[in-house]
Amino acid sequence: MLSRPYRGVFTIPVTPFQEDGLLDLDSLKRVVEFCIACGAHGLVAPVNASEFSALSDSERTQVVECIAEVNAGRLPFVVGSSGVSKEVAVHFARHGADHGAHALIAIPPYVRKPHLDEIRRYYEAIASAVDLPLFIQNHPIGVPMSSTFLAQLCREVPNILYIKEEIAPVTHSLTADLEACGDHVEGVFGGQAGKFILEELRRGGAGTMPACEVTDIHVQLWDAYQQDGDSKAREIFNRLVPLLNFESLHSVNAYKEVLKRRGIIKSAFVRSSDTCPLDRYDHDELDILLTDLNDLLMDFATLN
Repeated sequence: MLSRPYRGVFTIPVTPFQEDGLLDLDSLKRVVEFCIACGAHGLVAPVNASEFSALSDSERTQVVECIAEVNAGRLPFVVGSSGVSKEVAVHFARHGADHGAHALIAIPPYVRKPHLDEIRRYYEAIASAVDLPLFIQNHPIGVPMSSTFLAQLCREVPNILYIKEEIAPVTHSLTADLEACGDHVEGVFGGQAGKFILEELRRGGAGTMPACEVTDIHVQLWDAYQQDGDSKAREIFNRLVPLLNFESLHSVNAYKEVLKRRGIIKSAFVRSSDTCPLDRYDHDELDILLTDLNDLLMDFATLN
């Protein structure tokens, strides 16, 4: 299961908080067990869906250590090591390597947007510090990078073996990455909650990295595509799309509310949402969406 190349649903555990805003590590442990029970092929955290930028340095390391302890090597664990500078990124990369990481993922510095030479030095520093496979996350929160530049990095920087592509139009970007990078990457993953997963897979994508609230459905979709191609997978996808559209409006608020309703986390408290809290109409809509998916949702409570 830990062998490369990595393929499949590499799901992103959220970071649960108590109602007072403090970390809820007990709920995080349940999130990790939930992801594993759903059949996820890998774990990725702390990253955007984990609210990594709203965590203190100490909290980021606690999250990594907690996930690694619960995972206990069962799944590949890709540790988010993004930083506002190469020094910060190296700090988190080394911590991840010392605490159960099988790979790392990083966006470029995301506060003061650097030029390309600085981005190159940033990834060189991470790769030099830690001998682990490295994912470049190409996301608008950082500095959007062209496929040509990504290919240069993959050729010139040891350990850069994967890309997570999220620059619109993401399907075209994924194809351009694969064509530009060739054998210099082991895979290009999609993101954006898996909204484009079927087209990404047809284009040669290696998998998807969505938030974890419906990991079980994403895994069923992946399995159906591997077994029967597009037909059965599209049936599942078409049922999932309304929830994905809802989540595209509400981001982490939606991920956490679904997990709370499923009994995985105690509180849907969000520190860093870029959207308004769910109102009563949103809750009514989510009732309908989850009811429509009920037969695809694993009853995690019965497994504990």
